[in-house]
Amino acid sequence: MVKIGEMPILLHIIKYYFSFGYKEFYIALGYRGHVIKNYFKKHKDSRFSVNLIETGKNTMTGGRLRKLKKIFKSSDFMMTYGDGLSNVNLKKLEKFHKKHGRIATITAVHPPGRFGSLNLSHNKVKSFDEKKQMNESWINGGFFVFNSKIFNYLKSDKTVLELEPLKKLAKKNQLMAYRHNSFWQCMDTLREQKFLNELWKKKPVWKKW
Repeated sequence: MVKIGEMPILLHIIKYYFSFGYKEFYIALGYRGHVIKNYFKKHKDSRFSVNLIETGKNTMTGGRLRKLKKIFKSSDFMMTYGDGLSNVNLKKLEKFHKKHGRIATITAVHPPGRFGSLNLSHNKVKSFDEKKQMNESWINGGFFVFNSKIFNYLKSDKTVLELEPLKKLAKKNQLMAYRHNSFWQCMDTLREQKFLNELWKKKPVWKKW
């Protein structure tokens, strides 16, 4: 909910997806979920729907996704974190996912540093290492497409998506990478927030609405 310009980064992300025609969103709530609830009570937009799902304060990333199984039990769906912005073409990402027919697609981006590294062979993910401390050329950019079989890899609330599930998918040749060579930036630090705010004052590449 940290702001970039006049709105929280979460709304930037939603509006970016909306600019590609996506109109239904599900937010897996955890720590300080009440803040997100209060915000969307006051800031409703009739153009798209935002569904807020309680997934528990201590649930891990895979566990949160697991709690949405009933919603996505028979369809492909897109997923991203709430702390990163990009100008990735979401329609091309979705088309790439449908074409290769695997369980999962991860967006591979070039790193500012310190993120989960991807070992790629053509567009296949050969291995996945979360937050490996070395200068890798490709990292997990956080824009995913999954089909419903992903839920077979999410065992409990304690499941960390970026650990066992993605590693198993890579070993089984079920994780593909969509390579994005343009803008991507996370917001984990105050410095990164300031950087994104400076971009927002200009003409940010992620603003398509």
